[in-house]
Amino acid sequence: MAFRLSNNLIGILNAITFLLSIPILAAGIWLGHRADGTECERYLSAPVIALGVFLLVVSLAGLFGACCRVTWLLWVYLLAMFALIVVLFCFTVFAFVVTNRGAGEAVSDRGYKEYKLGDYSNWLQKRVENTKNWNRIRSCLQDSKVCKKLQDKQETFTQFMSSDLSPIESGCCKPPTSCNFTYVSGTNWTTIPTSSTDPDCNNWNNNNLCYDCQSCKAGVVATLKKDWKRVAIVCIVFLVFIIIVYSVGCCAFRNNRRDNAYQGGWKQGGGYA
Repeated sequence: MAFRLSNNLIGILNAITFLLSIPILAAGIWLGHRADGTECERYLSAPVIALGVFLLVVSLAGLFGACCRVTWLLWVYLLAMFALIVVLFCFTVFAFVVTNRGAGEAVSDRGYKEYKLGDYSNWLQKRVENTKNWNRIRSCLQDSKVCKKLQDKQETFTQFMSSDLSPIESGCCKPPTSCNFTYVSGTNWTTIPTSSTDPDCNNWNNNNLCYDCQSCKAGVVATLKKDWKRVAIVCIVFLVFIIIVYSVGCCAFRNNRRDNAYQGGWKQGGGYA
């Protein structure tokens, strides 16, 4: 029996996915084995490799299952696709739930905002307050030199006040405004006795900056919130695409079963002729 459209379409889609999985897998291996790689890159390599392997295995199962009409391979493919749909749906809902709280607070006469960890969801707060997690995050921030731009700028205090700082720059690279420290440069402040009750005033250090401050953790969470919302939107689009592919795969699976049943019936009838 001739190939049906659904089988051909599944074969083409999985051939493309297979080709895409190779650079993803190679990138993950490269990140994990870079001689000068940062802690962030090594930490990121494991999920990238896992994604590459998953796409490679699933695409091969779908490709051979559809093109060679191997029913059990298509069954494995559909099972993996269904699991992916469930995981993507749960992650998308979860991402919107944990990012529905929290926003930067405007500061009088400042172009930037400041961030409080308590404004965000409890789940995100617990993740960054975990000592092991935060040590890894802080190492990533220091390796990536997120404060270097402020260090290199030679701005006056007036120029600095009007700067549009990112959440991490605002939380990690300068002391909180309530400390009333004396500005020298973007990451250099003269500490003075302060009546502020903010504990971050005691954590500020011109050498280590505010990487151990609650405001730095809040800046990281604010950045995660923004990135997660973007990822969640991409997941919705990808989820719709996966559901369409899954539906086509179900048609290909049904075609395989019909073809196998037809060939089995034909052979049996031929035997009795």
